[in-house]
Amino acid sequence: MLAQVTERLRGREKAIFVHGNADMDAIGSAYALAECFPPARIYAPGGLDRVARVVTEKLGIAVKESCEIGDIDLIVVVDTSSPDQIECDIDIPEGSLIIDHHKPTGKWSFADFVCDDTRAACSEIIWDIVKDCPDIGRNVYLALLGGMITDTGHLQFANAATLRAFSEIMERGSLEMDEVLSLMKVEQSMSERSAVVKCMGRSRFERVGDMLVAVSLSGSFEASCCKGLLSAGADVAFVASQRDDVFRISSRATQEMVRRGIHLGDMLSDLGAETYTDGGGHGAAAGISGIGDAEAMLNICVKRIMDEFRKIKSQSELV
Repeated sequence: MLAQVTERLRGREKAIFVHGNADMDAIGSAYALAECFPPARIYAPGGLDRVARVVTEKLGIAVKESCEIGDIDLIVVVDTSSPDQIECDIDIPEGSLIIDHHKPTGKWSFADFVCDDTRAACSEIIWDIVKDCPDIGRNVYLALLGGMITDTGHLQFANAATLRAFSEIMERGSLEMDEVLSLMKVEQSMSERSAVVKCMGRSRFERVGDMLVAVSLSGSFEASCCKGLLSAGADVAFVASQRDDVFRISSRATQEMVRRGIHLGDMLSDLGAETYTDGGGHGAAAGISGIGDAEAMLNICVKRIMDEFRKIKSQSELV
């Protein structure tokens, strides 16, 4: 399969798309493909998150946010579980190449879909594709390591395969750990700090046994707000924002909850299918967005996770 992917990528002029508010895993994956299989341009029509924006500036990665791509040979989409996550008016054509690591949603059935949802980061799959390319630049190694670090919560959610790939890239690139970490070091802005504090003040929680879920509303920085709620003691957190008729919910869970059976990506993927919205992600980090009421969707999320808590509690009582 990877040999066929490599053959499709080689020599063709490509437009590489990433999801809205693209993270470091998306940008690192796109950049590695663009550098190893030129000519290619990277498009992030929904913008970049804070860390990805800083890294693109440091590494000089060219990313276009407009969608005027003209005539190209191949469209590639990385780290994106659904075409709904690409925030532009361009229709992804039949036969485009999709490379992802999220649970398949069935929404890429018209494209050539390469997915391994056992991988903690899309950058791992990209490394398997590019590792035999000649003259890989140092910045490519850095970008791929950055993708792995961010998608594994600084490696706390990494599995053995991630660590093997990570070690191989560090060795091939002659890199030290502090170089990778300093690349992505971003100080919290005052607006982010304020958003987290306000979110915590608005939060409410529910409990089943020794498990707590916290929920809140925020105008921005939903992911950072989730992390703040986990730091405050929650086992699972959901934070929603509402912009006109569009809602967005970020969710996070502790690794202990994932070990006990919680998978936020599966839960929000199922909820997205039921509500005609777009949900998915990983066991410990996922999101859902679409047309609807943020508070109503939060309430549904709480009900779903409470049901999961009760299952875990029942199973533990049987042991």
